[in-house]
Amino acid sequence: MNTAYFRYLGLILILGLSACGGGGGGSTSNDTDNDSIVNDGTTSGETEDTDRDTDGDSDRDADGDTNGDTDGDSDGDSDGDTDGDTDGDTDGDTDGGTNDNNNTVTDPNNTTTGTSSNNVKILAFNDLGMHCMDREYSVFSILPPYNVVNAQVIRQGRQPEKLNASQVEVRYSAVTDPAGSTNSSSIGKTDFWQYAQALFGVDLPVGAGLKGLYMPSDHPTAPGAQAFTYDTSRAWFSAEGIPITPLDDTSRRNPYPMLRISAHDQQTGEQLAYTDIVVPVSQETDCQNCHASGQRAADDPSVQWSTTADLDVQSKQNVLLLHDQKFSTTLIDATPVLCASCHYSPALDLSGQGPQGVQLQRETLSRVLHSAHAFLDDESKTVEQTCYQCHPGKDTRCQRGAMREGGMECFECHGGMKAVAGEFPLLAGGSLDGSNDQQARRPWTDLPRCQSCHTGDAMNHMSGADLNMHTDGIRLRQTYRNNDASASPLLASNRRFAENTGTLFRFSKGHGNVACEGCHGSTHAIWPNADAAANDNITAQQLQGHTGTVSECSICHATGNLPLTTSGPHGMHNVADARWADGGHEDFYERDPNACRACHGTDLAGTPLSKMATTRTFNTEKGSVTLAANQLVGCHHCHSTPR
Repeated sequence: MNTAYFRYLGLILILGLSACGGGGGGSTSNDTDNDSIVNDGTTSGETEDTDRDTDGDSDRDADGDTNGDTDGDSDGDSDGDTDGDTDGDTDGDTDGGTNDNNNTVTDPNNTTTGTSSNNVKILAFNDLGMHCMDREYSVFSILPPYNVVNAQVIRQGRQPEKLNASQVEVRYSAVTDPAGSTNSSSIGKTDFWQYAQALFGVDLPVGAGLKGLYMPSDHPTAPGAQAFTYDTSRAWFSAEGIPITPLDDTSRRNPYPMLRISAHDQQTGEQLAYTDIVVPVSQETDCQNCHASGQRAADDPSVQWSTTADLDVQSKQNVLLLHDQKFSTTLIDATPVLCASCHYSPALDLSGQGPQGVQLQRETLSRVLHSAHAFLDDESKTVEQTCYQCHPGKDTRCQRGAMREGGMECFECHGGMKAVAGEFPLLAGGSLDGSNDQQARRPWTDLPRCQSCHTGDAMNHMSGADLNMHTDGIRLRQTYRNNDASASPLLASNRRFAENTGTLFRFSKGHGNVACEGCHGSTHAIWPNADAAANDNITAQQLQGHTGTVSECSICHATGNLPLTTSGPHGMHNVADARWADGGHEDFYERDPNACRACHGTDLAGTPLSKMATTRTFNTEKGSVTLAANQLVGCHHCHSTPR
């Protein structure tokens, strides 16, 4: 039944927008050649971008600009760096070849992308911060090996140029991380290909992902660096469906493997730049804690539970036995089973057709899974005893980075399991595009927003007794109002930190139409990672010499040839610019004091919005002043505070 069903839908398969069942978005693609397969030489549509803009929403960018610029911000970009480009841009590629199977990440503080002659940079990013796959596929499948990397290639200049497929080819290749782990192949690491035909209705060559991509060493005729495609609707390069697993080439588990993303001149093949990024993947999603024989969900003496020695297989067989008992099905005799063949999942709907056939008569996969396990919320409110019973988190850190270090857990963004299941109607403004307000939450669509916590600045932000305020008095620690059972994401009126209208963070663009994830990192893994040795930190270190949000203007802009400005990302001024520190900001304050107070605080003593990204020394009217990383910058550090 599964094979015929998926053939009928014309490869409605897993796409790289799937993660671990909670965060992310569904797919609604534009199939320009009517073959129901996106990215097969055509360009994919705007997944979950309900306004269907094809211009990157330049008229609604989230950078705080009031000019809505789309030209690389030639009207006054926010760099004007005079401190010199810290990267050196001397190619940095240690292998000298294009089949980069033996690349090595060197000291991140000394590793740079691009070359000084080409001045090219790559902003590359995984879409979700974690992708999940089944450890085995013989019983049933929720997710296949399928990962997504997107990239924008930028040529530096006063008006930075985003390069397209007519100018460069972008490739991904294996790279050895600082711990010595390399992941270049997936063959022999999973039984996915043994069951792909039965589960997904496609006869895949061993090593091929559901959209034809291979790991670098696995391509049967062209091993080595593999090519991205160019998505014209999003104006970025994309590799959707990389079949990477969490086992490296020595069979060590590494859920944070790295790939090297390189840009090559389309005419000459010369490598212009590279960036190393984490392509995260976990097999930690399993059912053993509750569904292994004898456990709470497999202890009914009237059922003959599985005795298979492999606990993963045993617990999955018990899930099917329990389903058969409760719903009078015979799934145990129809293995392998694709759960989404009956329970629709947007994450598995490549062609964007919506529910089909029997799916129309069933609840969505997200709803049935979260509703069935919602009783756990009543027993405990700890994430370890609820979300992490199924999702990666106990060993693999799906949720990691800045949000985790800030003390936020799954509940603070998504709400409880009943909320995730959509058991309560969303409040006004709670749906992504406003079209689903007062309705049940749509899985993979009506998700938390950046602006739901980052509701504004020090001068203008949300507040109220029903909001969970951060101690800084500016940000929130929860994306929804207290006692809101639906956990409807808040919609901020101050759009300084808002995504593009009707668009998820991972599809949004900001300053200069650069992808938000290109500067901030992936959903669930926002930079920086508190572990200084984490692979997640390497990308930002390569690009700018320090961890955290990519904030150095010199990444994209030519050094020292831009005016002083406050038209940078989110309304930022020039970063690391000696002119700004040495009196250049005075005129800006005199013209609009509140523009300074927005980030430096109503008392101009500093807020988290004026935090130093790295230690710097400036020449000021007080002489040489050193501001340490993470220091909240106020006027008093360099001169008396204006009254």
